[in-house]
Amino acid sequence: MGVGSAEDSADKGHVDAKSFRCITEMTHVRQFYVDNVLGNLDATLAVANSPTGGTYPPGTVIQLIPTEAMVKRDKGFNPVTHDWEFFELDVSKDGTEIRKRGFAEVVNRFGGNCFGCHIQARPQWDLVCEMDHGCAPIPLTRAMSGALQRTDPRCKTQTVSPDDAEALKQLNEILYIAALEPGGLSCEDTVVAAYYPDQSLLD
Repeated sequence: MGVGSAEDSADKGHVDAKSFRCITEMTHVRQFYVDNVLGNLDATLAVANSPTGGTYPPGTVIQLIPTEAMVKRDKGFNPVTHDWEFFELDVSKDGTEIRKRGFAEVVNRFGGNCFGCHIQARPQWDLVCEMDHGCAPIPLTRAMSGALQRTDPRCKTQTVSPDDAEALKQLNEILYIAALEPGGLSCEDTVVAAYYPDQSLLD
């Protein structure tokens, strides 16, 4: 199968909007969250926690922020992306809607290509980016990613601590400055720009 499109695949029904939920209800691994839509969470966690990497099993869901996800499909589903399908999501208190899905062609609403960032990861990390995996750094501190995760509007508890409010304010300032620079937002910037927090949370 070539680069392809998720919309052309008869298998896409195995992953739909209901496959995604409040990010903090998933399993926390370091700074991100994982799940497995096929129920094989133990195998997903074994790779996520391996110091030497590995190939994630089908059904794996990985999210750093609420509005972007990558899902591992069956072996051979799309060799170009190592069988990962990328999702851009709209999230609200009413649930999740899939804004865009696909493989190497997926570009988020800020012009960032998901695959273009993740392909930089060294082979043993199966396209998953972390600080020491070979991907370009993103301007997102752990305080910022944690604040984005804890303010996911799908989650039942929406208490914003002073620390989270400050982290979200700093994030918006970084993105505002990046957007004004020549060339606009970089690949790294668009990863965090894909989720602007609800400004009412900062009031």
